[in-house]
Amino acid sequence: MNARTTDWTVALVWILSGSAILFFANEYYALVIGSIACMAIVGIGLNILMGLAGQTSLGHAAFYAIGAYTTTIATMNLGLPYIVALALSAIVTGTAGALLSLPALRVKGPYLAMVTIAFGYFVEQGIADWKSVTGGWNGIMNIPHPHAFGYELNTAQLACVVVVIAGLLVPAFSAFAQSRWGIVMRATRDAEIASSSLGANLMAVRAIAFGLSAALTGTAGAFFASLNGFISPESFPFFQSLTFLLMVMIGGIGYAAGPLAGALLVVLLPETLSGLAEYRLMFFGGLLLAVLLIVPNGIAGTLTSLVQSRKKILSPRTNINSVATVRHWFMRPEPLSLTVSQLGIAFGGNQALDNVSITAEGGRVTSLIGPNGAGKTTLLNLVTGFYNPSQGSFKLGSRDLTGLRDFQIGRSAVSRTFQTSQLFNDMTVLENIYFGMLRGRLINSKLPEEAWAICSGLLDFVGFKGDATGLAGALPHVDRRLVEVARALASQPAVLLLDEPAAGLSAEDKAQLTETLLAIASAGIGVFIIEHDMKLVMRISDRIHVLDGGRLLASGSPEEIKNNPQVKLAYLGESRATFASRIDPLDKTKLTRPQDILVIRGLCANYGATDVLSNVALDVRQGQTVSVLGANGAGKSTLMRVISGLHQKFKGSIAFDGQDISHLPAHKVASLGLVMVPEGRQVFTELSVQDNILLGAHTRGGLTAQQLETLYAMFPKLKAIHTRRAGLLSGGEQQMLAIARGLASSPLMMMLDEPSLGLAPAIVDDLFVRLAALRDQGLTLLLVDQMADLALTLSHQSNLLDMGQIIFTGTSDALLESGLLDRAYLG
Repeated sequence: MNARTTDWTVALVWILSGSAILFFANEYYALVIGSIACMAIVGIGLNILMGLAGQTSLGHAAFYAIGAYTTTIATMNLGLPYIVALALSAIVTGTAGALLSLPALRVKGPYLAMVTIAFGYFVEQGIADWKSVTGGWNGIMNIPHPHAFGYELNTAQLACVVVVIAGLLVPAFSAFAQSRWGIVMRATRDAEIASSSLGANLMAVRAIAFGLSAALTGTAGAFFASLNGFISPESFPFFQSLTFLLMVMIGGIGYAAGPLAGALLVVLLPETLSGLAEYRLMFFGGLLLAVLLIVPNGIAGTLTSLVQSRKKILSPRTNINSVATVRHWFMRPEPLSLTVSQLGIAFGGNQALDNVSITAEGGRVTSLIGPNGAGKTTLLNLVTGFYNPSQGSFKLGSRDLTGLRDFQIGRSAVSRTFQTSQLFNDMTVLENIYFGMLRGRLINSKLPEEAWAICSGLLDFVGFKGDATGLAGALPHVDRRLVEVARALASQPAVLLLDEPAAGLSAEDKAQLTETLLAIASAGIGVFIIEHDMKLVMRISDRIHVLDGGRLLASGSPEEIKNNPQVKLAYLGESRATFASRIDPLDKTKLTRPQDILVIRGLCANYGATDVLSNVALDVRQGQTVSVLGANGAGKSTLMRVISGLHQKFKGSIAFDGQDISHLPAHKVASLGLVMVPEGRQVFTELSVQDNILLGAHTRGGLTAQQLETLYAMFPKLKAIHTRRAGLLSGGEQQMLAIARGLASSPLMMMLDEPSLGLAPAIVDDLFVRLAALRDQGLTLLLVDQMADLALTLSHQSNLLDMGQIIFTGTSDALLESGLLDRAYLG
């Protein structure tokens, strides 16, 4: 039984059973059944907001009240026909919902909930104060039932009408969820950034969701008033909004039949327990808690998973003449170039990009490379509208795109993928591609009749072999990359921007990706790629641009870039001789010191289905400084996370100071004296400098005044700013603080992950001089850093990691002589 048949079956069972009961019910039971149906309508409206658009409201009782009062006043005071008053109620509440969304959607999470709560109290108090129209706290009594065919409906008949409407809304909700509007809403729910980069206007989409949700809630409120015959502000308390929310959660967020199940439980349970009086709320709350714990997907979600797969098959995967038809879909007979002129942006005092001018030509592959923190992804975020440049401009062909919002650029033939794949996980693979075709447009976007076949063909084109009708969230890493490229192609881009598309791919997968990217470029699309796999970059690029420290360092052909001495300096660091002159000579006696403090054997680690480390063996001797080098994406940071206990998806053995720490959690590893200074510093931004340091000493029971002064002697700058909030420090100051925080625990060994990342050259030099001092004091260091030349000078032993495997272990001089380092970094 497919989803559509299931929804209609549920609707018919609901309508027939409800009508049959109402045929024999007295007025009280008719009122109860009518109340259940009203709640179900509210739930379906709230499901549009929560299940499709991913937004939460705790103010829906206000829309319920607006609908009730609008219909009542329109019929009793203005003499309008009930059907007209009902339509007016939907329009008024829908408009109120859309207007509320404008300020509410500028905030997220608990702040959004607070805005909707405030709206609820505002409406409640407004109704109470507008006594001349609403009757104030006394309310409005003797509300008549509506008339139909010349006579007044009784309670049972009116309840039957509401039951029928609630039932028909179940398949209507499903149809809406799979319509153009529903697909766009679900995409914005699953991945805001990806959906906006492909043309979705988040504000407009969510305003529509709020409006539709409020309109249905207002309609239910109108029926509620007619069924009960009396309304007052006390009929719509804040607790009612909580009940609506719990009803949807209990029934199953996003499931068409969920509100029906939730309404039955929420209304019938208090009625069943009415005889227990003071214990009723306790039983009610306990049962709700039990439902949420036992069936977190809700009643409808759990039942659905038992009877059918949750796949939403909108179109069978059709084998069409994919080469001809698909290429015709995205081919550009007149290629356009993306031109960036003197672009720059600063974040606080940090100039992330400065006066960068590059061109990505249509029909060619252009690569952007550079060390970590060079500004590559920042450049992509600028030209896709996520940041506004502080200087410069960029244009596609002759059209200036500077200053446009992200969704406007997404509709202007500029598409991108992301460093971490941003698929719409709760949508099918085909729906992901179809969204790319829509480019976020709710209207005025005509698609060909064979749209779904083209979506299938695009998946074939990029080499996707999986189940196109399955949920994207279940895909392995390599398939996620392919689907993201296919989705971007579906939007018919003139320029395709790819942020590290080869990250985590096997050699075979990279070969497939290479063929795909070259085929895309041959179709007239400009391919602009950020990538750290230098072999792939050198193989596919027509032109390469190099960024370093936010500035354009070099531009040229692959051969010119490979032999450029400035590029080598950016990747490998300053001259070893220059740095060596500033520190004490390396104590080579530590090369033969017998005692190993860290021993790793057969280490394999993965993220999901993606293998990141393979059969890694590493020894660190006590008192040594050992470096692990390699290109970005080689697995260095993963190795550090595994050792420190932050990543548990691995096989192999790790021994520290004679103790097996393979499966200890991070805090246990740290308590043994193995401390990591993480990439990006990760200081506690809201705490002072001194409080950060004191927290580092937590495992040793704190610091004495003398010990704190010793740390400040190592980093005098920190003492001068010890009361300053850590979030206000510069990058170099934060890095010093992170190291001081690690030293506060008196570690046996310290691991440093990319300590020079994002720091100015002079600060990097000073930092490494301080690390050399720690080395000379006998502290064991395991160092990962992009400044390879400095790391080599500092190290007793160096290891080269490539594609997750250690391919060299030995002295720094031997590594340099091998030529492996240049090949790993520059292809």
